[in-house]
Amino acid sequence: MNNAASQNPEMGNRLFRQLRYASTCLPSYFLQRLTRRAPNGKVHLIIALADHFEPSSMPGEGTGYAPREVQQERLDTWCEEYPRNFDHFRDHEGRAFTHTYFYPAEQYDRELVEQLAGLCRAGWGEMEIHLHHGLNEPAIAEMTRQQLISFRDALARQHGCLSYQDGSNAPRYAFVNGNFALANCAHGYACGVDSEMQILADTGCYVDMTYPTAAFHPAQIAKLNSLYECALPLDHAAPQRYGRDLQAGRPITVFPFIVQGPWMLDFDRNSRSGFGRLDNGALTGRNAPSLRRLALWKKAAIDVAGRPDWLFIKLHTHGMDPVDNENVLRAPMQQFLAALIDGAADRKEILHFVSAREMANILLAACDGREGNPGDYRDYRYKLARNANPNPATGTPSLAVRG
Repeated sequence: MNNAASQNPEMGNRLFRQLRYASTCLPSYFLQRLTRRAPNGKVHLIIALADHFEPSSMPGEGTGYAPREVQQERLDTWCEEYPRNFDHFRDHEGRAFTHTYFYPAEQYDRELVEQLAGLCRAGWGEMEIHLHHGLNEPAIAEMTRQQLISFRDALARQHGCLSYQDGSNAPRYAFVNGNFALANCAHGYACGVDSEMQILADTGCYVDMTYPTAAFHPAQIAKLNSLYECALPLDHAAPQRYGRDLQAGRPITVFPFIVQGPWMLDFDRNSRSGFGRLDNGALTGRNAPSLRRLALWKKAAIDVAGRPDWLFIKLHTHGMDPVDNENVLRAPMQQFLAALIDGAADRKEILHFVSAREMANILLAACDGREGNPGDYRDYRYKLARNANPNPATGTPSLAVRG
């Protein structure tokens, strides 16, 4: 039994994990299917891809990190190919399809991060914070806080990444928990920090995009297909288990708020099982994007209450994983985007390709009662700073929003 399984016996018993996962998710899922309907008529599809971007990825669990030269080669290939492969796939506003690169804090490599930051500065994505901790032994709250602050400040001050609010020089960020066990929601496995959500709030995190988890992961919660504020105190374990759904005209007051991706059952007889499969919005080597999947993501109807024509589709991938890389960097993703764009008018869709930051800004605008074109609110509150050094006269960053 590996270290993860020995730390949490549930990880070592596949049947038990599957039964627990099903009992967690299926009641709320079927209730949603009875009560939730995708909107009729024209809809705005606001699509973000949260990339758990780890140049060190090695296939298999517990296989360690790829050698430094392999990481460099992978990143070189990505930075060379991505602009060429995706330049001509544009949304309603003429924006290219890009990734939000959630880079792992515990794997910070200044040269690699600076190379990726250069790609982002050229308009090919944005960088945010990703963290794995507590896998072999429980993490410690204060160490987690310092790890987040250190990486946050490196991204902001050394690489010109992250975002700011007007009048403030405090960097703000979006987050994903690399082990999915956000705020110790997996009963001690792969985290150990009950107060993680409060630490995120204290260190400038405004949105979490961890969910849904990998299939049959013990960190999965019952709340699905939702955009919401945590309803429990942030210093408690797993305050994201319960939440108040976002609503048009009711401003968000609890940060970080939660943006979930789709969690849908696909009863496809052509699946490997012959019965169907779970679609959790992951773009993987085995499950490339497709228009069939798009229909499921739309049916999830993830929206702000009172604004059903703005659908939020947060997908996720591991772009550097050799198993998934081909599907997200080359032909499968290109073919999907071509079909997505070419057929949008017939499907009554208006497409908006956004970063995690931009999706959060659009959500904030919706909750503040803003209307019209959601693409107008990409920089509604949190703005990128090309120069992260504070202006000597004002003490605030010099802001330069990508046009």
